Amino acid sequence: MRRLTLPITPALAGKDVNTLLRKELKLSGSSVRRAKTLPDGILLDGQPVFTNARAGEGQTLSVFVGDTVLSQQIEPVTGPLDILYEDEDLLLINKDGRTPVHPSQGHHGDTLANFLMAYYEAIGLRAAFHPVNRLDRGTSGLMAVAKHPHAHELLQQQLQDGRLTRTYLAVCEGVPESLAGVVDAPIAREPGSVLRRMVSPEGAAARTHYEVLEQANGRSLVRLRLETGRTHQIRVHMTHLGCPLVGDFLYGEETQELPDRFALHSASIRLYQPITGEELSLTSPLPPDLARLLPGKRLPLIGELGAKQPEGCYPAR
Repeated sequence: MRRLTLPITPALAGKDVNTLLRKELKLSGSSVRRAKTLPDGILLDGQPVFTNARAGEGQTLSVFVGDTVLSQQIEPVTGPLDILYEDEDLLLINKDGRTPVHPSQGHHGDTLANFLMAYYEAIGLRAAFHPVNRLDRGTSGLMAVAKHPHAHELLQQQLQDGRLTRTYLAVCEGVPESLAGVVDAPIAREPGSVLRRMVSPEGAAARTHYEVLEQANGRSLVRLRLETGRTHQIRVHMTHLGCPLVGDFLYGEETQELPDRFALHSASIRLYQPITGEELSLTSPLPPDLARLLPGKRLPLIGELGAKQPEGCYPAR
């Protein structure tokens, strides 16, 4: 049960609890409202208080920031989880490329959400599923998952203001005419399709930075960084350059070289721990099934993407 505490210093004495929760502990209005629904949601020296109470010097304010409603529609199912970093507020997970993130038609018990709910159950954590950045089923690599709504809100803010950054590696058919650049092309839903997106002047702004790292056999290994996070952004933008991702059934062609996925990997992620503010940065090397698409090439390894291993983390139990 995640609680945040705040010692009341002379500088904070006399301020009301609502101000302390919002200004000092960075809680949103919805987080404060959730805490208020619980008998022990907001405590001052261990005693329940209203948010208009004023704190005195030497007292300690504490607030519950965990989930009050769990993801009951997601069945806990034991499955593989590659947790690279975990603390009280978030996890950084290395997702397999063939694992969906969310349950959907045809995928009710084989998703990351199912596996994570089973993991939470095993360690005695009461929490809902709070993915921060989401990966398509065919995409492998790093993604962040918050353990409670407060952390999720703060990490979503980082995603929106650019403090949470992601770098991807893609193996593409063909080689872009320019070996490095920025694709600045709006993306909209393709008329008549539920899934497909397209470059369109009527679409939402979308910017992707790219750099070709290797070329072989008419294919290219491309490093990409997103400025925006539109649905299928990398897939659409690389197709726009005439270089669809290898195995992309939606924008290119399926291939037996890469069954049930396409050649996109979330290779690095950098963010700030939502409570402490510590910078966390991790990398994940190109998985073997993607590396085989460019035989004989020296492909990026951990440490070559400018990221560092976080300190003070603890591994999966």
